[in-house]
Amino acid sequence: MQITTADFAISSTDVNKCPKTHFPEFAFIGRSNVGKSSVINMICNKKVAHTSGKPGKTRLINHFLVNNAWYVVDLPGYGYASVSKTDRVEFEKFISFYILERKNLVCLFVLIDVRLPLQAIDAQFMQWLAENEIPFCIIFTKMDKLSKSELQKNLAAFKKEMLLTWEDMPDCIISSAEKKIGKEDILDFIQENILLYNKHLQNVKNEN
Repeated sequence: MQITTADFAISSTDVNKCPKTHFPEFAFIGRSNVGKSSVINMICNKKVAHTSGKPGKTRLINHFLVNNAWYVVDLPGYGYASVSKTDRVEFEKFISFYILERKNLVCLFVLIDVRLPLQAIDAQFMQWLAENEIPFCIIFTKMDKLSKSELQKNLAAFKKEMLLTWEDMPDCIISSAEKKIGKEDILDFIQENILLYNKHLQNVKNEN
């Protein structure tokens, strides 16, 4: 997939204020300092999402229109130690509402730092997605920070831990925003799912 345009569309405080459209959406979420904005900017070919050394800068649901045909959605993360308990509860509430209620959300990309073992908060979040039948794909970030042997060791350990409670591994993509690794894999995944989404819409239209 070639990205020709990627532009900020709107920031929203809840799902009811998101764009009124049937365009497919691909949302990105992850723990504090996982590199979410950098991955979004990598696939959009420009700096659309704000990057910061201070975690927790994304406080809204941010929509970016790509190729005038689909949306990248930058969601507030989870697990911020630096925000108040009240703010954290509020974030969790409107993030959950978006994920559960947004009908044109095709897939949620869950970003995970490949340098770390499986964190309890990530495991719990993915379990919640599975229980609510939300399609998701793991994007491992910062692979350039590890040697090849370290990378394979960490991925194997992550998979082993996941398979203690999962029958199969979710879809996974390995990436490095700094080295532009994984960009084509993410875009290919998005393109494939856009085709399936549009086919579904057409089938629904024909049935009606």
